[in-house]
Amino acid sequence: MRLPTGCGATQKAKRVTIESAAPAMNAPTLIFAWGNPSRGDDALGPLFGERIATLAEIHPEWGAVECLTDFQLQVEHALDLHQRKRVLFVDASIDADAPYAVSAVAARRDASFTSHAMTPQAVLQVYVDIEDGPPPPAWLLAIRGESFELGAPVAPPAQNNLEAALRWAANWLGPSPQPSPPQSGERESEIPSPLAGEG
Repeated sequence: MRLPTGCGATQKAKRVTIESAAPAMNAPTLIFAWGNPSRGDDALGPLFGERIATLAEIHPEWGAVECLTDFQLQVEHALDLHQRKRVLFVDASIDADAPYAVSAVAARRDASFTSHAMTPQAVLQVYVDIEDGPPPPAWLLAIRGESFELGAPVAPPAQNNLEAALRWAANWLGPSPQPSPPQSGERESEIPSPLAGEG
């Protein structure tokens, strides 16, 4: 979720790489989650990144996965897309249908292009401009949130939405052919649950 101007602007990105393919190479899969952990359900993105990093340690079949979290997307994050084979952007959203929505993301120059808080589309466009070539395939996972008050904890409904999103992501990360992105508001009963061994 986009933050008020200046909110968290100095926060450094948190980066966790699991089973890196080689010291000089980026992991082929990047999970980029953003949000403010101090603003209620806006913490869904960072919490998602932390949980995936933990799960990746017990799911070697996922291959090398890098989880990067920050307060917001910025122009320099285009550099993090280098050498990736797929990218999943993750954010809390008050507009997405519960429990989450997934959509493919294409490079596009939009109104956020010159701001400090960019959209995934704008970050991909920066990559295109820098590399003079297409960006890696990318998706946006928008996890439904309800409350974004400063100092509030993540609400129980949002926690449930996070668990549903994690189950979808575990299937997306798996070695089998990638599933088609579900429609907004996919029912939790339709979401695969390949997280045996979690906990």
